[in-house]
Amino acid sequence: MISKWRNWMGVLGVLHACVAPAAEEKPNLVIILVDDMGWSDIGCYGSEIPTPNLDALAKNGVRFTQFYNTGRCSPTHASLLTGHYPHQAGMGHLDGTFKPGHPGFQAKLADTSVTMAEVLKDAGYFTAMTGKWHLGQQRGTPPWERGFTRSLNLAAGGVFFHNQTGSKGGAKLYLNGAEKALNDPLFGEWYGTDLWTEWGLRFIDEARAKKKPFFLYLAHCAPHFPLMAPEADIAKFRGKYMAGWDKRHRRQIAMGLADAKWPLTPRAGNSPAWDAVPPAEQKRFDDIMAIYAAMIHALDRSVGALVSGLKQRGALDNTLILFLSDNGGNAESGPNGKYEGSHPGDAHSNVFLGQNWATLNNTPFRRWKHYVHEGGSATPLIAHWPTGIAPSLNDTLNHQPGHLIDVMPTVAALAGAKYPATFHGKTIEPLEGVSLAPAVAGRPLGRPQPIFCNHEDNRAVRDGRWKLVALAGQPWELYDLEADRTELHDLAARQSERVAAMSAQYDAWAKRTRVVVKGAEETTPKAEGKGRKKKAAIQ
Repeated sequence: MISKWRNWMGVLGVLHACVAPAAEEKPNLVIILVDDMGWSDIGCYGSEIPTPNLDALAKNGVRFTQFYNTGRCSPTHASLLTGHYPHQAGMGHLDGTFKPGHPGFQAKLADTSVTMAEVLKDAGYFTAMTGKWHLGQQRGTPPWERGFTRSLNLAAGGVFFHNQTGSKGGAKLYLNGAEKALNDPLFGEWYGTDLWTEWGLRFIDEARAKKKPFFLYLAHCAPHFPLMAPEADIAKFRGKYMAGWDKRHRRQIAMGLADAKWPLTPRAGNSPAWDAVPPAEQKRFDDIMAIYAAMIHALDRSVGALVSGLKQRGALDNTLILFLSDNGGNAESGPNGKYEGSHPGDAHSNVFLGQNWATLNNTPFRRWKHYVHEGGSATPLIAHWPTGIAPSLNDTLNHQPGHLIDVMPTVAALAGAKYPATFHGKTIEPLEGVSLAPAVAGRPLGRPQPIFCNHEDNRAVRDGRWKLVALAGQPWELYDLEADRTELHDLAARQSERVAAMSAQYDAWAKRTRVVVKGAEETTPKAEGKGRKKKAAIQ
């Protein structure tokens, strides 16, 4: 029997001429986006942290090994939901960063972009989101105004407990646009990672009652700082990190995720070898990572609750689940991280992971969040869809490069949705990406243009095996990622013609997508976190 996925192939190859399938055949769509999780932080990408539920999705689905985010939260959320690059979508930086006269920094979603929820809602879907929004709610683009029928959200992120104080303690929840206190009795005593899934399933029940296919955008706050988790979860991991931060690489090679010919990225100059860290400090570092590991473990448990809920409702088989992270591991606060509070990890503490552990998160890659070297912009991506992915493709790795801009064309085609040329009287820019369906079917994507990145003027071009990348204000570096994905052997001096050609492509893209706007304010905005004031030694 030909799988449903293969039946979709003819539809998925054409983005603007989709014939809508019958309503009962439309797949449900769930996108799970986590916050500040590194490429290697889940078991199926090489982690020692137990993530059995995510590993099960991978075993019965497809893992992408070269998928890219934007290196930062708000830009990733914007790009994922619109199919546009961040500056096109008005979100060139965090949603609090507004630059007068610069359309790439509107601090809200642009009206020349449509969201996935708006497109799918017009195709008959029940649309819902839970978790972190961070897309200009304070400037007029909250989820309930951008296509979501139901929503339980935070305007930004960093909130984990109903009784949280200190950092983000004054935040509010918003239920379908109505402001609620964190401790509102409606929600009980909650941990955020569980709350978002619980309410996501409630919204799915509404969709099923209305006999509509559903789209759920589940945007977790975890494992972003301040690192917080239930004490019972933290206790499972205390002491397990006394072996230090030089781990995971061998496991990744054995799994086929990393090539043994790629050298492991060395520690930054200001990151000591574990054996050089005093015992008291080792214990402190162990506890920081235990809190972080507990957050990942809780995320996995929430994925299990979601999958179990879908299965109980008879909806799992025809639901496409995509799981990914908004950027790489977070080195903000420098090598030592932060470890503040009477009981670090609880609702009243302030804990940051720090650069040393963030380097482990991104194994085997260079750099961290904020950057567009692989450590900052590579994300795990798991695709799971029992009736849509052929069983022969389960537990496989797909090595083709992909980007957030590819998700909108993929789900729009699956839904039989027409991507609009105009919306609410505004001209909508064309999609930037390609459908991922050929990749999952084992065929080439046929991408007509390179993948581009710019965050805080850190910039990159990915074209096939080649990557051109640079730090803000620094010259271009060139890497052959088939031979050197850890970006340690710069070929720019030896291949000047390739550098010139790719940099010209970048310049044209930056102008077209409003990264660079002549006459507009172009100063690089300040980044979040005190750790950005003083640059750490470069990996």
